[in-house]
Amino acid sequence: MSTPRPLANGLRTDHPVPGLPFVDDSHIPLDEGAEAIEAVGRHEGGGMWGRFDPNDRGGDDDWHAFTTDPLNHKLGWSVRSHPVHGRTVLLMSDGDTALQHSMWSGDQLLFRAGGYWFDGTTWYRPGQVWDPIEQDHERRKARAAATVSAADMLDGRADPAKAHIGKVATFDPEAPAPDNWLDHLALWADRHQERDGARPLEQCIVDVASPELNGGQLLGVPEMAELGGITASTLRSYISRGNSEVPQPQASVGGRDQWARAVADDWVEARRRSYEGIKATMSAGDPDNLSPGAAAVRDRFAANFHSTLWGRPDVRKRWVLRQRNETSVREVSDALAWDVAASLDRIVPTDVLGPTVTKAILHDFADSIDLHEHSSAKPGKTTAQKNRENKWWHLNLTIPMAKMLDWYIRHYPESAHWQIGEIMRDARNQWDVPPQATLRALRQALSLDGELTEQQRETYFALLSPREDID
Repeated sequence: MSTPRPLANGLRTDHPVPGLPFVDDSHIPLDEGAEAIEAVGRHEGGGMWGRFDPNDRGGDDDWHAFTTDPLNHKLGWSVRSHPVHGRTVLLMSDGDTALQHSMWSGDQLLFRAGGYWFDGTTWYRPGQVWDPIEQDHERRKARAAATVSAADMLDGRADPAKAHIGKVATFDPEAPAPDNWLDHLALWADRHQERDGARPLEQCIVDVASPELNGGQLLGVPEMAELGGITASTLRSYISRGNSEVPQPQASVGGRDQWARAVADDWVEARRRSYEGIKATMSAGDPDNLSPGAAAVRDRFAANFHSTLWGRPDVRKRWVLRQRNETSVREVSDALAWDVAASLDRIVPTDVLGPTVTKAILHDFADSIDLHEHSSAKPGKTTAQKNRENKWWHLNLTIPMAKMLDWYIRHYPESAHWQIGEIMRDARNQWDVPPQATLRALRQALSLDGELTEQQRETYFALLSPREDID
């Protein structure tokens, strides 16, 4: 998925994006509400489109909408409106408006500095690490973030006479950003304050400031790639292909992309917790990059094939040429065994196994919780005793289930990682079990009845553990 790129600020926006020009939006019915904006693009034919959606979090006046521009169908308008925090109006390529619309479907009110976002109270870093419990990216607060308002930026030196308001009909998306942007901001501020009920400039957000975004905390492509364990050329290739897993840069210095170290660290963590990252972590040290379980299958079949092909004279004489020896037969055996190990997903399908294991574990949990609740309800116990006991979760797995989960992790660590996330989510939703309690129960069951080493368990469950955010 590509990242939508705003091209200009609408003149009636409350929160100008720094660096972007301002364009006249008077032909769009912003003051008439979301449905009126949608209706602009709902004409039959003509290649136009429009849509609005409410945001339940802020009441009836909390919404986001977009429409194709009626004067220039290559462009479109994206609007985010909040009853308390005002509205953002962006001019975009018409193909980007729907994507921007989806990015505004939650608490996000503003995006700045390459994906840092604001919910009206707090600034967060770009969402990268997936939270299986919330089914969304983890919210990680930007450190010591401060909001920069239009009033903060206008110190009286900017000259609105040196700026101008653009027109959609003549707008050039490829034109460079204005060098004298503060002059343009001053002109916008003059026009803004002429409107009835205009939002005070102190409440018009332009940017975010944080120690994370200081120049000393910014990394270039070489440093970013080194953190991610890839080459700089590989990272450049990802960027050129529009790989959505690479976060947006926070700045461009001399035409070169720069990322905040905190964003880069989150990117590295997201890579480690990804499907490929889990696979690489659990196969570390194996010459064929196989999971521990697949490597054991390979070694077992390699020995079996070699014993059959070489160790049994009745079989060997049927196919071994005079110039072949035990070493060459071992190479054939190893190749056949690797093919078996690498084909495990065709032998035991994870799309069937995963949900089955998940349901079975949740069934074990349900039995444990029912037993604990029955025990807590025995007569003679005080309310304090019951409350004290209920602070502890007695989640247990039967021995066969623990062995099955251990086998699943050893053979399909990346698939099991996803399913354990589903288990944590379902346990929280059904019984209000804290995710850490679920992980603790699973880890304990595997330590008692599984074959993973202690180091393998610690490494694996560290990639599942929810992160405690630090302000």
